[in-house]
Amino acid sequence: MRQNLRDMKTVQEPRKEDNRPKRRHIFLRIDSWIDSTVWSAGFRLAEWWEDTTIFFRRFRVRGWKKALFEVLGEGMTLGAAGSVLMLALALPAFEETTGNWRAQSDFAVTFLDRYGNEIGHRGIIHEDSVPIDELPDHLIKAVLATEDRRFFDHWGIDFLGLARAMTENARAGGVVQGGSTLTQQLAKNLFLSNERTIERKIKEAFLAVWLESNLSKKEILRLYLDRAYMGGGTFGAAAAAQFYFGKAITDVNLAESAMLAGLFKAPARYAPHVNLPAARARANEVLSNLVQGGLMTEGQVIAARLTPASVVDRAQVKAPDFFLDWAFEEVQRIAAPFAQHSLIVRTTIDMGLQQAAEEAVESGLRQYGETYKVKQGALVMVEHGGAVRAMVGGRDYGESQFNRATRALRQPGSSFKVYTYAAAMEKGMKPETVVVDAPITWRGWSPQNYARKYAGRMTLMNALARSINTVPVRLAKDKLGTEIIAETAKRMGIETPIRTDKTMPLGTSEVTVLDQATAYAVFPAGGFQSRRHGISQILNYDGDILYDFGRDATPARRVLSEEAASSMNRMLTQIPVIGTARRAALDNGIVTGGKTGTTQAYRDAWFVGFTGDYTTAVWFGNDDYTSTDEMTGGSLPAMTFKRLMDYAEHGIEHRAIPGIEAPSEPAKQQPAETAKKDDNALPPLVRPRSLSADVTRLLKKIGGTFEKAQPLKARERPGGKVAVLETPSQGSHIRPLRNTTNN
Repeated sequence: MRQNLRDMKTVQEPRKEDNRPKRRHIFLRIDSWIDSTVWSAGFRLAEWWEDTTIFFRRFRVRGWKKALFEVLGEGMTLGAAGSVLMLALALPAFEETTGNWRAQSDFAVTFLDRYGNEIGHRGIIHEDSVPIDELPDHLIKAVLATEDRRFFDHWGIDFLGLARAMTENARAGGVVQGGSTLTQQLAKNLFLSNERTIERKIKEAFLAVWLESNLSKKEILRLYLDRAYMGGGTFGAAAAAQFYFGKAITDVNLAESAMLAGLFKAPARYAPHVNLPAARARANEVLSNLVQGGLMTEGQVIAARLTPASVVDRAQVKAPDFFLDWAFEEVQRIAAPFAQHSLIVRTTIDMGLQQAAEEAVESGLRQYGETYKVKQGALVMVEHGGAVRAMVGGRDYGESQFNRATRALRQPGSSFKVYTYAAAMEKGMKPETVVVDAPITWRGWSPQNYARKYAGRMTLMNALARSINTVPVRLAKDKLGTEIIAETAKRMGIETPIRTDKTMPLGTSEVTVLDQATAYAVFPAGGFQSRRHGISQILNYDGDILYDFGRDATPARRVLSEEAASSMNRMLTQIPVIGTARRAALDNGIVTGGKTGTTQAYRDAWFVGFTGDYTTAVWFGNDDYTSTDEMTGGSLPAMTFKRLMDYAEHGIEHRAIPGIEAPSEPAKQQPAETAKKDDNALPPLVRPRSLSADVTRLLKKIGGTFEKAQPLKARERPGGKVAVLETPSQGSHIRPLRNTTNN
């Protein structure tokens, strides 16, 4: 009974905590709110989608309209993607405009060779650029009729003209008409090179639009007439008029204007001082363009047809244009801080060696071009001390102003191996250090030798002479690392950025011919910087010396230890004797060192060599990177080197190569396998003897004495008829001088 009462009491009197809201009720409310909210949102979204679908059903098309809208939709999608792509392509082009691209017009430079003879000009102030409004009307019409008839109608790119050119070229089965506008040609002249690549054409198109957006049509036309190459080493119509006709551009007649306008297409082919009949025939085409374009009538041009232009005789004038382009860049870099930009520049070029270099490259291409299927070559010669004595940037400057000696980036092949061996010598190795020529795999890459054979144990000297591939890779993998090799090459003078991937020891990172000549010149310099330079002095027109290389240049610093340089010279001088460069061995026992280079698929062939006096880098290949017919560095490049260096070393006092005590024995006989294409060796260049070596030595000694002598100071004596000549180290003595009194 009592128990039941207690139970009833418990039921009637709940616990105190039961009076508080249950926590679970809160969670139930939240869950209910989420469910209702999600359901409501989904319901409303479904209603909105149904309403939207019903609305757009009104615009549903069928049949041909549906196909049209599908095409337009896909076009918009592709257009959006294309816009992003075009922006990505445009960024590199617009980077070209970030510098002071007008700076060239601020300079007017007269160039002299090493002996003080005038060799050319660069810049436009020199020829007094003439405003467009002051130029003869028939000259402007002749240029526009020939180069860009729709110049005032397009915005940098003429799509109608491009379509017309493509049609004409398709009919002719070849390139007979160009589609580039005058603005595109100016963009190439201002910002780009003449290298024929897709990248360059894309940049050219974007830059043409940029020029049209930032310059007026008159400014574009004036810049084009001032900057275009006109043959004969002249740039701009004003300079060409003075050079070819001996008159100011404002005074040229219609026949002369037509001849000038015809030069823009191919200045080397139509230069009147080289081929007057071709120039006159081209001028006649320009006159026809004037009539066909509706700019003149036949009656207005008939007199110019019957009386073609005559030119000043300039047959003997030939400027080293590739060198002058590079030297002009050097002048702008050095003289940028100077207040005066109208300058006289004494360069380092030796015109005798320059002509010999041009002839060596051209004769090699003429004799072996078809055999090896090679069309281009480049060469740089540097004298001991760093002076650039010769530069060949291509076969024909008038055909292409692209300087392959300073701008073309080409794989050096085995000629790059010297930097690996130089780094090894710096690490304490010797030419007699024994290494193993055997199969090797590095990061999944297994390089092979040229002959697909392995020789086992050999010395580093033998490995370099035979151009073994596995040895430099093994040195890079086990001893050096690619970073050290790249740093060594950079320290020696390679200015082009070097990739440090695993294939780099075999020469897959691109360099220039000028880079190679600069770096190899360290070896005959005994391990010191070569201090490559093309400018000796810069003067203003008052005769003040603004820059002197001997005075202002940084002294050469050591980049290879004396022992490492000596070891490298010992190895490199054996390559023309027992190695791959036997065709490069010079006559008369003159010691020669160097290294050949041949890239994959025979695209590039190199020989870079030196004596105690000169270092010369030679490259042959094709601009479009097509393969040659198995041309190696030991063939045409080595023969070209020998032909030029035999000429350069003739009749001079020879300087010894550091570390080489006695001349190496010249190669007496070539193996049969290397001589099969050497039956018609390049004929030697004959250098006229003007002074004997003894006389040359004596004159140099006398010149050195005068340079070291203290300058004399003149002080007038009373009476004005005598003066005292004093030197800081000697007493005064009296000598009669000219009468200083007024007459």
